[in-house]
Amino acid sequence: MRVSVVVVSRDRPDALSRCLTGLSQLYHPAFEIVVVADPAGVAAAQRHAVGPHIRIVPFAEPNISAARNAGIAASGGDIIAFIDDDAVPEPGWLDHLCAPFADPTTDATGGYVIGRNGISFQWTARQVDASGVAIALPMSGNSPQQPALRHGHAVKLEGTNMAIRRTVLSTLGGFDPAFAFYLDETDLCLRLTKGGHRTTLVPRALVHHGFAASPRRRPDRAPLTLFDIGASSRAFWQKHLPAIEHATARTGLLTEQRARLLRLMQRGTLEPRDVRRLIATLHDGLATVRVSQSVDLPPPPDFMPLPPSFRPTGATVLSGGIRNGARLREQAAALRAQGRIVTALQLSRTALYHRVEFRQPGIWWQTGGIHGRSLRDSPAFIAITRADRVHREKERLCDRQGTPQNESR
Repeated sequence: MRVSVVVVSRDRPDALSRCLTGLSQLYHPAFEIVVVADPAGVAAAQRHAVGPHIRIVPFAEPNISAARNAGIAASGGDIIAFIDDDAVPEPGWLDHLCAPFADPTTDATGGYVIGRNGISFQWTARQVDASGVAIALPMSGNSPQQPALRHGHAVKLEGTNMAIRRTVLSTLGGFDPAFAFYLDETDLCLRLTKGGHRTTLVPRALVHHGFAASPRRRPDRAPLTLFDIGASSRAFWQKHLPAIEHATARTGLLTEQRARLLRLMQRGTLEPRDVRRLIATLHDGLATVRVSQSVDLPPPPDFMPLPPSFRPTGATVLSGGIRNGARLREQAAALRAQGRIVTALQLSRTALYHRVEFRQPGIWWQTGGIHGRSLRDSPAFIAITRADRVHREKERLCDRQGTPQNESR
């Protein structure tokens, strides 16, 4: 199955480079990478090791829907997968995400998203209604499922972890450029459902999403503007929601965003004047009228898969303490240079919570304490030996990364 992975990037060349490193470690045997980026992103993609083997589409307009359409147009795959530039996939991500397409009743798939600590989930299964409000979608187990939905709801796909048949995207007219940012994939989700297309959720298709800084938010995730949230919300309601319900949806959005800003103010992230200014930008967005559009996608170009030389040769888990960090880094870099997926467990003799980070040149680092918890529903202190803890984490990694792990210490 030929798969194109589309990455849209703007103002984040370092994040894009990290994302490309993660994509170069995927197990999937036949996929191409299409980068749609501003000048800084284009330069970063060209400098990367995969640069000569991927499609790079220069794109300066600050509109993620239009940028994704440009990526689709440049894609030669039968399946189009999407990931954000501030995200990194688990090595088995694309295999899991695309496997359900073997069933002709699946037109779209979506996976789960891991948050900043690299372990806890940011988003799992959700459904969304015509007002754009997403709620939890009950699902059990890790098998791919086409879940039962509430009346009038659609499966909520996450723009940083989803895949859709190219023919379906063409039928639907691609992404709607009226959604320059926010609700862009949600609009597509409702159109998928209204068009009778089936979506399969794939819990094992995992990406790590860091919420990197952008023109719309600071590094601490505090918003810089809410304009696009307001403008996209209005466009969404006009397109999907009966007019009689618009006022209620508007009140709900204002209440939700004000509560969010007040929480940030209570934490010291925002000042009172910031709250007033941001609410004003939300009102400005709500006063903006954007016209929905449908695009005609051209026939696909030739498929340009990543060469087999980038495919991982296996996976290794290294472990060590704080004092031998230099040796651990040296070993990890040497194994990575051999094409292996490398996870380094650098655990202290403490009960510190665990964190997982994907660091250049492409190594998964887990830090924390031997007695600390990884999963946030585990006890705060775990009585365990270093060897047993390494074994436990190795099993968890094997489950997530989808391949047996060789261990080295």
